[in-house]
Amino acid sequence: MKPEKENRSPHILTTSANLLGFCFIVLTSVKISKLTESTFIDEGAALAIIVFMSSCLLSFLGMRSTTARALKMERSADILFLFGLIVLFITTILIAFNIIK
Repeated sequence: MKPEKENRSPHILTTSANLLGFCFIVLTSVKISKLTESTFIDEGAALAIIVFMSSCLLSFLGMRSTTARALKMERSADILFLFGLIVLFITTILIAFNIIK
């Protein structure tokens, strides 16, 4: 197991959980407002929810594990977190620049 100084799993877990909550708020607000042309917004938010939840699970399992697999789980959580950020960024850009009408 790596030294505590290099362990990124707690940081990935807390940030992924916060962004997961943000994605739920976005998805819920889109559904409540009944936007008819919001397919990219809700699909992007749903994809980000799945990715951030996977990142949360992997980082949690990486923190709980004492084997060599913990490093692999942490790396996978890190990659998924980055992918979730990219999905969230693209969705936000589409909303901000009114590309989705």
